[in-house]
Amino acid sequence: MAPAAGLSAGRRFLRGRIRTGLIRSRNSLVPAIQMTVCAVGAYAFAEYVLGHSGPLFAATSSLIALGFSREPRLRRVLEVGMGCTIGIAVGDLLLHWLGGGIWQAAVVLLFSILLARFLDSGTIFTTQLGLQSLLVVLLPAPAGGPFTRSIDAVVGGLFALLVTILIPKDPRREPRKDVQKLLHELAEVLRECADALTNSDSTQAWHALIRGRNCQPLVDGMKQSLRASGEVATLAPAYRRHRDELDRLKQSLDFIDLALRNSRVFARRLTSAINHAALSDEATDNIAEVLQETAAAIDELSLGLAESHDGVRRAHLRTARRDLSEIALRLHPKLLEVQRLEGETVVMLYRPLMVDLLEATGMDAREARDVLPAL
Repeated sequence: MAPAAGLSAGRRFLRGRIRTGLIRSRNSLVPAIQMTVCAVGAYAFAEYVLGHSGPLFAATSSLIALGFSREPRLRRVLEVGMGCTIGIAVGDLLLHWLGGGIWQAAVVLLFSILLARFLDSGTIFTTQLGLQSLLVVLLPAPAGGPFTRSIDAVVGGLFALLVTILIPKDPRREPRKDVQKLLHELAEVLRECADALTNSDSTQAWHALIRGRNCQPLVDGMKQSLRASGEVATLAPAYRRHRDELDRLKQSLDFIDLALRNSRVFARRLTSAINHAALSDEATDNIAEVLQETAAAIDELSLGLAESHDGVRRAHLRTARRDLSEIALRLHPKLLEVQRLEGETVVMLYRPLMVDLLEATGMDAREARDVLPAL
């Protein structure tokens, strides 16, 4: 029985991997065609127009700059070109002073990597600078001189930039997907807090805190995708009209980030309140209801921020703003039947989170604060 079960599990795993691979390949077809055309075009330009012999760096630099990474392409183009140029200069100087050989190559590589880290934090910049300086020491210079490779790298980067401008992908797609993931996690953090209250389980509240902490990479990833999308929207004429939407997404992200941070503070305080039985049964039910309703409003906010149709997006945002405003009107210890000081602290810590969410819907900061009941 055991071998049969293992074989069945292996087949399921293999089918899952094949299905995932096919989906990934299908979604990557257009970018793969762009990368192929760009690399071959850069190679042909460097060889037939500039007269370089075997300009491999034109093709490789275009692939690096146009790759599947989420990093902004403009930064990658600059990193490739600058890294190649500085790397060749450093390698050529050190080769002149130290001569060629294995130990000289080791010294050049170590110095180049440290110099790259001193100049910039970019990974591609460090790799290009170190690789180019190493190749200068280990390989003979091409017919056009050592900086021929640098010119090839710049050609490849410019071809990648040209493809980005002329055949861009929709710059809103990645940020929309990211904001949905981020708001889903925030909603789940609040739902876990509600369940922890209902079950009087401080461990579950602590798990919500951990989940909230794990959201930070999602925030960083969205900031990165927004930078890349902003570059595309600025450079590509077809998508310049979407810059305002991207700016609004960036503003909403700032408030969502603050809401996530406040949710972590709230979950930590909720853990203590549960441990010390600081909330009555009525207060527990009321706060749990508030948390569940807030999570539902966040789902509505997610639909609004991720929606492509302007009218539908505005409708979702209005609904989210209305629902959050109704919840905010109840955020007073007396209205929630909270009596003890530690329970009041839980409510007080939730109020800034609600202001952040209201601002994420587009509400003015003063108006968002005024929605809260006076203390």
